[in-house]
Amino acid sequence: MLQDKVAVIYGGAGALGAGVAKAYADAGARVFLTGRTEATLKKVASAVGAEYDVLDALDEAAVEAHAASVVERAGRIDISFNLVPRGDLHGIPLTDLSVEDFTRPVVQGITCQFITARAAARRMTAQGSGAIIALDSGSGNGSPMMGGTASADGATDSLIRQFAQELGPAGVRVCGIWTAGVTDSLTPEKLSGAGAPAMDEAAVQGIRQHLDSLRMTKRSPQIADIAALAAFLASDAGVAITGTWVNATAGMFPS
Repeated sequence: MLQDKVAVIYGGAGALGAGVAKAYADAGARVFLTGRTEATLKKVASAVGAEYDVLDALDEAAVEAHAASVVERAGRIDISFNLVPRGDLHGIPLTDLSVEDFTRPVVQGITCQFITARAAARRMTAQGSGAIIALDSGSGNGSPMMGGTASADGATDSLIRQFAQELGPAGVRVCGIWTAGVTDSLTPEKLSGAGAPAMDEAAVQGIRQHLDSLRMTKRSPQIADIAALAAFLASDAGVAITGTWVNATAGMFPS
């Protein structure tokens, strides 16, 4: 499906990044992973057959230089997918949340998305093709106790649509995926980093089951589901999809 395509995955060392990287590589793409921690990048790259570069996706000059280096090494960039964490903090009412904790995912998220999408867009418009893909929880219309996540998602939703409008005439597609939580990517460590109290695997399983209960299908999206969708959107089979977000929440947020 992606034979001879060149993909860059920002934030590629996480569970979802690894899943998408494997799907892309299995479909024939040459995959470049980026992230800030070499040890985790190297592990994922070795497991899925990808290449990797240590990169801070909030560093504008570094992202531009990296995009140029990918073109030098591989000849082009066909797919750009941003999965960089934003520092979201959940579980605290807005009335008790600090300004810094509220604005961090908004500012970091939209800045990172803009920098990486712009770098890809500059190369893709020159070649006349490409797909830029983003992912968020689909909370742009608001979701209680989610801190700045809803505002960050709303900003990202709008940015992706604007990029699609501007880049479409050059043959570049821009779209996104809503997930509202990919449950097999949740771990005690990941949840604690988002502001949840320390918990064991049994407690995490309870959260997974609660998320399942909120879906129309009573089953949350899994890493493999999102990876398969990301491969489809990046492929020529998804040529008619741009300027929109694919609702992969299993009905948690009806479109």
